[in-house]
Amino acid sequence: MSAPRQQRVAIIGAGITGLAVARQLSRQAPQTQVILLDSDTRLGGKISTIRQDGFVIEGGPDSFLSYKPRGLGLCRELGLESRLHGTSGKVRRTYVMRNRRLYQLPEGLTGLIPSRFGPMLETPLISPLGKLRMGLDYFIPPRRDQRDESLAGFVSRRLGREVYERMIEPLMSGIYAGDGNQLSLDATFPNLRKAEIEHGNLIKSMLAAKAEAKHSTPAAGASRWPAFLTLQGGLAEIVEAAAQQLGGTDIRLNTRVTRIAGGMPDGGYRLDIDRQPSLYADAVIVTAPAFAAADLLDDLDAEAAAALRGIPYVSTATVSVAYPLEQVPAALDAHGYIVPRSEGRPVLACTWTSTKFPHRAPQGQALIRAFIGRAGEEDVLAMSDSELVGLVRDELRMVLRITAAPTLQFVFRWPQSMPQYTIGHLERVRTLERRFAAHPGLFLAGAAYRGIGIPDCIASGETAAANAIAHLHHYPAAEEIAV
Repeated sequence: MSAPRQQRVAIIGAGITGLAVARQLSRQAPQTQVILLDSDTRLGGKISTIRQDGFVIEGGPDSFLSYKPRGLGLCRELGLESRLHGTSGKVRRTYVMRNRRLYQLPEGLTGLIPSRFGPMLETPLISPLGKLRMGLDYFIPPRRDQRDESLAGFVSRRLGREVYERMIEPLMSGIYAGDGNQLSLDATFPNLRKAEIEHGNLIKSMLAAKAEAKHSTPAAGASRWPAFLTLQGGLAEIVEAAAQQLGGTDIRLNTRVTRIAGGMPDGGYRLDIDRQPSLYADAVIVTAPAFAAADLLDDLDAEAAAALRGIPYVSTATVSVAYPLEQVPAALDAHGYIVPRSEGRPVLACTWTSTKFPHRAPQGQALIRAFIGRAGEEDVLAMSDSELVGLVRDELRMVLRITAAPTLQFVFRWPQSMPQYTIGHLERVRTLERRFAAHPGLFLAGAAYRGIGIPDCIASGETAAANAIAHLHHYPAAEEIAV
């Protein structure tokens, strides 16, 4: 006799995307064998939280956007909603560095673009000529050419180079750690191009949005949540809770897949694994970074591998330091500050974590996190950990007049961690979608394609899981041959 063979799905990568895939499969296809593989020794990928001596220290992201549904949605499903909270309501300001001095970032920046006239007119960050140039946006006709454009090119064309360099560029770097002259407008902020096309310029778009908001009533059930959300014990709570809902998922850490081969008799795939036997799967979901996915696919699909290698990455690091508050002469009266590329400094941003999220440091303690490394400025990451801490101490000595040694310090390195949506990115993604359609049962998901935030990654993983389930239904497993 023969018996039906249990279908198997392999997931490569156990970051938040891979965890979302595994969780969805365990819930919606419990009869399927799910194997989650990662070369790291822990789950979570770039979500890395340390809890020590009353401090909650994030090595990677520290929050997620509430308006993107799957971050908040997953937390609710995991039973974490009561542990969610936003940034401190007592302090809302952020500073921008200009000539080594800090100036308050004007209020009313929505989607990188000013949405209020008053704060922009009053800010000393922009010169009178820069403000006049910004106002010329009203008279500049929209560009009708449909070709992709750089983010820097668009903002400079509409609002002037000064506004871009002094305000928009450091905000953009805080999201992508990228070079705005290379980043694709269509892939990063398509709403800006849409506003230009629909209204003719950004000022008219802003006025239309304000008029609509004035005459509209809040929708029933409108979100009560602030823009940025985190959890009391750090974002690792999501990883920990998700790991508890993986059912019978076979988790294999410290396991490096080296190659994906097709052409199997049953239509599935063979995964070659470093120093371990190969693994066969009916479906494979690759959530590893694009460059790692390219290495896996070289033999299977050279065109897909080339498109994946066309997505560049930037390496970054974060350094967290703590001090007793009495050793911090300057007031930590903001969420922190951002540093324009034009300042020529190695630190691109500094979060005053104990102000932004007061629960992350014990009473009377200051917790500060510095971000280092962005596109074209990654050489600094060759420094040792002690040198990086020294660099951050020099920064804090200049800005906050802190001369004491930190009582706690953590360095997190993230090599090739930030995918860059450079000009032509969406075309590369379309190429990948076309090539993967030629390989039934093979799927891509993750931050490298259509969104880098945590909610984007969760949604990407869940979509890939749904597609894998549909594939398994369409291609039922062959029967096992009786011995």
